[in-house]
Amino acid sequence: MRMKSATGPSGIRAGMLGDTQQRDYAEKLRLFNAFARSELCEAIAALSLPADSRVLDAGCGTGEAVAWLHESMQGRAMVVGMDLATVHVRAARRTAPAGAPILQADMMRPPLADGSFDLVWSVNAIHHLRDPAAGVRVLSGLLRPGGRLVLGQSSLLPDMYFAWDARLERIVNEAVRQYYRERYGRNEQDLAAVRSLIGWLQAAELERVDVRTRMIERTHPLTDADKRYLLDVIFRGTWGERLRPYLPREDFEALMRLCDPDDACYALRRPDFHFLQSLTIAVATKQEAVPFVRHRSSRPVRARFP
Repeated sequence: MRMKSATGPSGIRAGMLGDTQQRDYAEKLRLFNAFARSELCEAIAALSLPADSRVLDAGCGTGEAVAWLHESMQGRAMVVGMDLATVHVRAARRTAPAGAPILQADMMRPPLADGSFDLVWSVNAIHHLRDPAAGVRVLSGLLRPGGRLVLGQSSLLPDMYFAWDARLERIVNEAVRQYYRERYGRNEQDLAAVRSLIGWLQAAELERVDVRTRMIERTHPLTDADKRYLLDVIFRGTWGERLRPYLPREDFEALMRLCDPDDACYALRRPDFHFLQSLTIAVATKQEAVPFVRHRSSRPVRARFP
């Protein structure tokens, strides 16, 4: 791996969702990775990475995927993690295998030489950039010819929380979107842009785009990891008091009862609880270098193949 000389990632403009070096999603990321570990590891296994691969996890968060990628190649590969946030980098250095480099850097200005990696993995990260399409082009540049870029995104489809109350679920999802529009000054087109994974990969001139969507599906009884993610990240973190201004009073109160472990209506204790969340993984390949042949004129021309 060749690195460009770089100082710290200073002077970075805040991302689409306000991300800076000081942003701290560490607990949320740890809980999501524990919750979705089986689906994420299945996606990694499907890549069938050779043991000597050079891999970058761009937007590595707390580092769990760095460890999983390393394990998938019997611990013989070089896996590098990269994240902007100071707290995430510190956590990733504790989580990642010994010797795995964890870099603090802006994804738009990585301190890495072009053509350094066989695979770049970036899950639930690219949508945080102000210009995701440009970010995909940057990540594509880090690939060697024939290398693969993997973009992953959860919740391209609306999550299902309350199978028994589609109306409440719908207005809660809309309230969340309204909160993000107002909190970060985004419009609906901005929030929906992440649906363009295929287009971003094609615009970066990558080939053989292959997409698969898995469903993260959970039913009663839930594991401890499921309960912690749903309660702490969704019920308390994504919803909670911040949705009060966006919901009718009776609907907000009904939501709070469903989200309260001390309430008889607590959703996670219901025997009919059924949660669905989509996880989309898109894989694209960088074009192989086209060989040159020399004519007698000594002028290099591209080889032609039938």
